[in-house]
Amino acid sequence: MAGIVVVFDFDKTIIDLDSDNWVVDELGATDLFNELLPTMPWNSLMDRMMMELHAQGRTIDEIAEVLKRAPIHPDVVPAIRAAHAIGCDLRIVSDANMFFIETILNHLGIRECFSEINTNPGFVDEEGRLRIFPIHDFHKSSHGCNLCPPNMCKGIVMERIQSSLMSEGKKKKKFIYLGDGSGDYCPSLKLGEGDFLMPRKNFPLWDLISQNPLLIKAEIHEWSDGEEFANILLSLINTISMAENAQFLSSQNMAVPAYEALPSPTHKPAMVAN
Repeated sequence: MAGIVVVFDFDKTIIDLDSDNWVVDELGATDLFNELLPTMPWNSLMDRMMMELHAQGRTIDEIAEVLKRAPIHPDVVPAIRAAHAIGCDLRIVSDANMFFIETILNHLGIRECFSEINTNPGFVDEEGRLRIFPIHDFHKSSHGCNLCPPNMCKGIVMERIQSSLMSEGKKKKKFIYLGDGSGDYCPSLKLGEGDFLMPRKNFPLWDLISQNPLLIKAEIHEWSDGEEFANILLSLINTISMAENAQFLSSQNMAVPAYEALPSPTHKPAMVAN
């Protein structure tokens, strides 16, 4: 449905783990990562780790092969394809990076399902090294949100998506937001009445919501695994679609003049007296 926008986090939402940790662990760099973690922001650390892996002779192809092995629940991809086929506008807002996300989505065959990916830039430089940069350059200025990490405020991204869709002059969109982490809390606060929030149960986003659920204006539907992810998402899309269709039919009936809306009288043949 063109009136439904589904916004996904990526790590631990579409895939079942953190892609940064997955690459670092699978390529044997966990100890160095843990040693450097207290000394710099996460996004800067991932750029440094890619430099270290390159220096050790690890190639982009090796990184890509690790990403292609990232575990994902078997119900998630069919659900994404179904939502796209119905006509939903699917988008990603993630604190991972573009190279990791696109490598996995292309491998799964669902990159074309998403109209937009908002994440940290990630690209291969002329030396064959993967570079990872912040989507917001916090070295130059702060994004001003104390709920989010310095390199990305997902709430600001959500507000931009909402305002861009409103500026198109079309009817108000219904949003469904799926996420798990603390960075997904800020965009959850940007959702309004009539929107839907799908936090992963017993993950940081769920814990933050549980502290004061009244701060969330959207309708909350928690999920625990890929099966619930798929069932709840498609059920919500179906519910919204049926409500939109009912509203459309109601408006069509109201637009018809009263004399046209009434059924035509049935003409019975005149009775002939014996």
